[in-house]
Formats: sequence, structure tokens, C-alpha cells
Amino acid sequence: MTRLLSFAIALLCLLPAVAGAQWLPGQATEVVREGLEIGTSTSEIAITSDFHGADLTIFGALSNTDQLLLAIGQYDVVVVLEGPREDATVRRKERVFGIWVNTRSMTFEAVPHSYSMSSSRMIDDLTTPLELTDQGIGIDHIPLTPVGFVGDGSNLGEFRDAFRRLQQGGGLYDRNPSGVRFVSSNLFKASLRLPANIPNGVHTVRAYLFKSGLFVNEKSLPLRVIKTGIEQTITDAAHEQPILYGFAAVLLAVITGWGASLIFRKD
Repeated sequence: MTRLLSFAIALLCLLPAVAGAQWLPGQATEVVREGLEIGTSTSEIAITSDFHGADLTIFGALSNTDQLLLAIGQYDVVVVLEGPREDATVRRKERVFGIWVNTRSMTFEAVPHSYSMSSSRMIDDLTTPLELTDQGIGIDHIPLTPVGFVGDGSNLGEFRDAFRRLQQGGGLYDRNPSGVRFVSSNLFKASLRLPANIPNGVHTVRAYLFKSGLFVNEKSLPLRVIKTGIEQTITDAAHEQPILYGFAAVLLAVITGWGASLIFRKD
């Protein structure tokens, strides 16, 4: 009996040591997160005089995925091409004494000049609006922060809607809810539409990975859009030599007008 009691006490003393060997309080457990890699069909878009828009292809690969979730379609990808960011002003016209004049305006800080998005399905079905707003994904979720004093903010929503409507009407903001397609279990392909009036400068390709409606990972790449030929020469002259460019424009207008008067004058 004494021997059995001594064995039980020794076993109880060893239990904390065994538990400590299995897990230590405060010890971090390594969580392997899904990986995302992307590549573009080109790193530079050249705009010429006959440029009427183009399609940009993005290839991507997923790693460390859950094969079961992948098989039942629980992984989604959103790919975005963001143009250079700059302040944008929206003005509202009103009729005053029979004349349409700008009466109010609002400027939004550092918004993308262009925005083209493709996704594996409708983003509203992909995750929650709060998640989209947190990540700034989608035309309706791009942060539009006004500059300066906006009063009580009652017109803020109206100006934001007007900005999005103008950008979409001009073809600068575009979305394709079926532009991302999985070509194999871990590989996907996305197509983005570049408008004919795409701005010059460094754009950013962004890819977002979601798992079961939750944001997992993001990857980005730069994309240069440049003008070539006579368009680039005129653009450089306008920015680097504005005075000479102005004189040349006036001189060209005078010569054109004088030449037209000679050709179409009536004797």
C-alpha cells in the first residue's frame, strides 16, 4: 500500500513536466499563410497616336492553399490596375439668371486617375462591404477624402457619387466581375481593360487573395504607361519649356488662320 501511494505521488509530480514538454505558455505557434505571386504580360505600355485602348493580361499563382477549400471554390482573386494618384475636383453647375455657372465644388485627395478591376466573381458576393472598404477594393469603396472644410458634410455623398459617375462615363473607371479565371488548381489568369485615354505615368497592378470571404494576402507590381513619338515630344515641351511652347502654339494658330483665309477667301 505504501509503495502504491508513493508511485501515485511520483506520477502526479511528473504530470506538469510532461505537459510542459508538450506546450509552453506563451510559445508562438507558426501559422502558414497562403502565398500569392503575380506577373504581367508587359511591364510597359506605349501610347502612340493610333492608341485606342488595350487589354493587359496578369498571370498569378497561389501557394500553401487548402486543397479542399480550393476544390469547392473558397478562394477568390481580385486584380486591379490603379493609375497615378492626384487630387480631383468635382464641380456642380447651376443655372443663374439663365446662365450655367459653377456654384459649388469639392476636391478629393490623392485618388487614382484611372481604375480597372477584374474579379473571379461579383465582389459584393465575395466578401463583406466592410472588408472591401478596409482594403479599398472596388469603385464604390475607393477612399474619397475631401480636402479642406466641407461644412456639415450633407453634400459629401452627392459629390462622391458624381465623381464615380464621371470617371465611369469617361471610361477611366471600369470593372469586370468575371475577368479572373482559374486555369488550374493554383494558377489564375486575369484580363484588365486599358482605356484609350489612360493617363501617362507609373500605374500599379494589385492582386488581392480572399479565402472564404476573408482577406488573406496582397501583391503589387508597377506598370509604366508612356507616350511615344510626336505625342511625347509635345508633352515634354509643354512641361519643360512652357513659354516657348505657348509662343509656338500661338504662332501655329496664326499661320493656320492666315493660311485658311488665303485658301477660302472670295475674290
